[in-house]
Amino acid sequence: HSIFSKILRFEADKLGFGKDFTIYDTSDSETVIKQILQELNFDPKEIKPKTIRNKIIDAKNQLISPVEYQSKFVSSTLDDITSKVFNIYQSSLKQSNAMDFDDLLVKPIELFDNHPDLLERFQDRFKYILIDEYQDTNHAQYKVTKMLAQKYQNICVVGDDAQSIYSFRGADISNIL
Repeated sequence: HSIFSKILRFEADKLGFGKDFTIYDTSDSETVIKQILQELNFDPKEIKPKTIRNKIIDAKNQLISPVEYQSKFVSSTLDDITSKVFNIYQSSLKQSNAMDFDDLLVKPIELFDNHPDLLERFQDRFKYILIDEYQDTNHAQYKVTKMLAQKYQNICVVGDDAQSIYSFRGADISNIL
C-alpha cells in the first residue's frame, strides 16, 4: 500500500484526482456509506454501513467495478443496496479527491492499464521485487505485482500457506500456491 500510494501521489492526475488526495480510513469510509444509505432512504441501523463497506472491499479486492457489480453480482436485496451505494460511494470519493485504502491497490492497476508507458517506467524502476507474507495477498495485489514484474520477471515471494490469516480481507492462498 505504501509504494502504491507514493506512485499515486505522482500520477493521480492521470486518473482525475489531485496529487494531494486524501486517504480514507475505515471510519471515514463508513461515515460516507452511512450518509449514502440515508440519502437512499435506508436506515443505517438496519443496514449496517460496515456490512456494505465489507461487500465493497470484497468487490474491489476482486477488481470488480461498481458497474460490473451491478450487472453480475446482484443476487439479493443486500447486493442490490450495495450496488447502489458502491456506485455513489466511488463518485463521492472522486468528488472529494479521496481514495480509500483498497483504492491504493486498484487505482495503480487502472493507471497502468490506461498508461502502458507509466507501467514500463515503473517496471524499469522496480527490476527486482521481493514480497514477504505473500500468502496474505488478494487478487488486486497479485495483479498489480504481476504487472510490475512482467517485464523482467525478477520476483521473489516469501510466505507460508499454513499461516494465511487474512482470508476475511480477501487474501487468496492460491496466489502463493
